[in-house]
Amino acid sequence: MPTWLTPEGKALSCLEKIKVLNENLTEIRELCQEALEDAVLMGCDEPQVRQVLQELLDSLETPFENK
Repeated sequence: MPTWLTPEGKALSCLEKIKVLNENLTEIRELCQEALEDAVLMGCDEPQVRQVLQELLDSLETPFENK
């Protein structure tokens, strides 16, 4: 798992926040893995599926201002 950083570049120190972030990352990875496997099993081009997932990630926006 990554070392989670604040906007100032310091390591996040709250263990509960780190736990939630790591759990979220694990869930996202599992869901993306399942989507990739499903797509390939249904005959999709794997590089295209990976590109679509990357584009989805790149399109995400945060509704919050960075502190």
